[in-house]
Amino acid sequence: MGSRDFARRAGAVLGLMTVWLALSAGSAIAAAVTGTVAQFQFARDTFAFTNETVFEYRDGHAHLRQSSSHAADQPKPYTRRCFVMSRAVVQFKKFARFDPQAAPLDDAELARRVRRVARQQPWKAPWPANERVVFPGYADLRALSRVRGRVLQENLGLGWPTYVRLGNWRMFTQHSRKYQVSTHNELEAALAGGEFFVGYLSTFPSLMINHAVLFYAHRPVDKATGQAQPDADHYWVYDPNHPEAPRRLDYLRDRQEFLFEKDWDFVGGFVRVYHVFGKAWQ
Repeated sequence: MGSRDFARRAGAVLGLMTVWLALSAGSAIAAAVTGTVAQFQFARDTFAFTNETVFEYRDGHAHLRQSSSHAADQPKPYTRRCFVMSRAVVQFKKFARFDPQAAPLDDAELARRVRRVARQQPWKAPWPANERVVFPGYADLRALSRVRGRVLQENLGLGWPTYVRLGNWRMFTQHSRKYQVSTHNELEAALAGGEFFVGYLSTFPSLMINHAVLFYAHRPVDKATGQAQPDADHYWVYDPNHPEAPRRLDYLRDRQEFLFEKDWDFVGGFVRVYHVFGKAWQ
């Protein structure tokens, strides 16, 4: 074989390899984009119970609660768990599966399996189906938490450690619009890559909100109705204080700031967002 023929054939082989690699990379990217987030359904993959607030709220403003009239033998309110619940929704979506045809577990075994899921780092890749923790007797997390909520609450994790998380320092020091631009870029990259994004919401030094929610999708907006804001990105979030439906959170690119929906526990408007549980130091 002459040197020219060899070079021509070698070039053809290299060309085929390049096409194969490009197709493989494209398949991998497509798989990532249609990953965990794409499979998420609010009515199926979130908790049926509520993260109760410590304070009583009136039009978004906190007030001390009146003396409780609950009986002494009633369980304590489930409070200060917005970080825990946002993180756990990710953990269950990545590391658990449900088998509605099998018999439900007793409380002890259910608690053991909940703890195993809750110990997994939420930034890890999802487990294959045959390696996931199985929860028999229920179709999904919403169904399980509706019937066995107290077992879940007692084993998902404590609330107080969220106050001493390493990443909390950003609430005190990172107030610039530049940092919020960077956070918005991280959010967009996470959703585009098929990942979740847990956001810590703060208005420090004002204490109007100190909360965590789970971003899971872009919110489609009908521009014909006039609801869309110019130069903005709109998102659906799971808010542990509001298990009944998704809530809205927007990013205004021209102002470089996030806006959260008004409700009974928040006056609405400006919030800072900090990415949490995306890596170890967060």
